[in-house]
Order: sequence, then structure tokens, then C-alpha cells
Amino acid sequence: MSYRQRWFFAYAVKTFFEVMSSAGSSASHRWPGLFMLKRALACFFVAVVLLLLSPSLAQAQVLTNESDESSLFVRSFETLRDLDYHSWQVVAYRQGPLGGPVVLRIVGYPGKVRLNHPTALLVHAGRRDWALDDITMASPQLAKDGREAAAEFDLNPLLDDLTNNRPLRLQLAGVFTELPVPPYVVGEWRSLPQASQ
Repeated sequence: MSYRQRWFFAYAVKTFFEVMSSAGSSASHRWPGLFMLKRALACFFVAVVLLLLSPSLAQAQVLTNESDESSLFVRSFETLRDLDYHSWQVVAYRQGPLGGPVVLRIVGYPGKVRLNHPTALLVHAGRRDWALDDITMASPQLAKDGREAAAEFDLNPLLDDLTNNRPLRLQLAGVFTELPVPPYVVGEWRSLPQASQ
């Protein structure tokens, strides 16, 4: 459910309960109360319809497939915006057996940004900070790619320390100062080491 849908649903429920609590007022307020009751029921009905019929716009997925080497490949893919409204593809993936290493790939639009290597990815979560190692040059495909629009980082130190799905802020020197990561994406990252399907 999007933020707008959650807000509208909460407003409808709040209005409904306000009307119901004022239903016992005097007879002189009966007609305005009836109008407010109709308004509250209409808001509640629209909120339920939005909740049931509209797709969730902020939902990433953990995808599974077999790679060329017949080993399991599991990934979480999401497009996020930094504070300057630039879009970044953020892919966390694990290739191989359960419990294997998880890699975070950040991709910008080629030609608009050049990512220098090695540059550590700084991750902030409240008072906690991590510096994830740049492992881009260990990937043969990315090492040969002249566009230099992608970078890969070892995600395991972060996943080992996290105990809940808290929002994160990513910082990559010279590229973006803050890229917010919502909790549902962090939850998907945390599920990757043990994901089988």
C-alpha cells in the first residue's frame, strides 16, 4: 500500500470513529451527524476499494532462477531515488548455495555518471555506520565495461550486523550523498542468504 493510500485509509477510519463517537449528541445535531456519517462511510468504502484493487507501487521482489552453471541465482531488484531525484538500480544478489556471499550492485545511467573504483559504500542506520568494500573489479563483466556506470559491494558485513528491517541511507563519495533504502527492501536483502525460491 502506498503512502497516499495509507494516509487516506487512516483518515477514513479516524473520521468514521469521530462520527460514531458524536452519534449520541442532541437531536439538534442529528442532521449534521447523519451527513458526517455518510461522508465517513463513503471515505471508508473508497479506502477499502483502493486497498483491495490498486497494485502496490513500492514492492520489490526476490527473484530466483538457474544460472548458466546450474547454480541457484537469487536477487532483489529495486529502483531508488537519491535526494537529488536521480534514479539508481539497486540489485542485491546471491549466486550459489544457501548462506553464500551476497553482493550489492548499484547502477546509474551510463554517460551521466562515472563510478571510480575502489570506493567504499558508506551505510548509515541511526547511530550505526558501515563501510562496504568495493568488489567491482573482481567481476570480469564490470572490470571490462568501459561505461563505468555500475559498482558492486560486499553486503555480508551489513547483513551480519542487522537484526531488523530498518531504513538505511547509502552514501557513495562523489556520486550521491544520500540514497534512502526503505525497510521492505532491507527485509528482502536479509532474506537472500537463505532464500531458495
